[in-house]
Amino acid sequence: MDMRQAGERAEEILDGTMAEIQPSVKWARGLTGETACDKGFSEPTSTTSITRSRNVLTVVSRQRRGELFEMIRRYWERQGFRDFDIDSAEDMPRTRAKSPDGLVVVLSAGDIGNVSVTAGFACATDSPMSYPKGTPSRPGGPVKSERIPREHSAYWSATSASH
Repeated sequence: MDMRQAGERAEEILDGTMAEIQPSVKWARGLTGETACDKGFSEPTSTTSITRSRNVLTVVSRQRRGELFEMIRRYWERQGFRDFDIDSAEDMPRTRAKSPDGLVVVLSAGDIGNVSVTAGFACATDSPMSYPKGTPSRPGGPVKSERIPREHSAYWSATSASH
């Protein structure tokens, strides 16, 4: 897989993940990453690791985090992801999984109700890249990535279990 294909595949899974969240949440594209792979001692391999991300701008309460994580995990399983690594830490839970084609996804939550999803490939073949409109730090996108949740949802921000 080349870098462009890796970036497009990551975007596809991230867009699908955000669309799966119901009721829907507000989100923004996060920062992208490209890191050259090497064999050690900076010996280049003509490959680059690619990451893309989404930041949820809707505050997700601790009471709703488990439900959100479960909803996303089920979606990823339907997409063929396996090898789930789940860290249920109360203050900063994280779920990581891998697809058969090598895409790794990570869902994490922070202490202030912030949630992010990152997707990436290790060492895709070097090629020109493309970025969706609105990608932070890319032409046409914001300079900084929005990370702090500021939107409130009657459902996701609720602090009691009642619907």
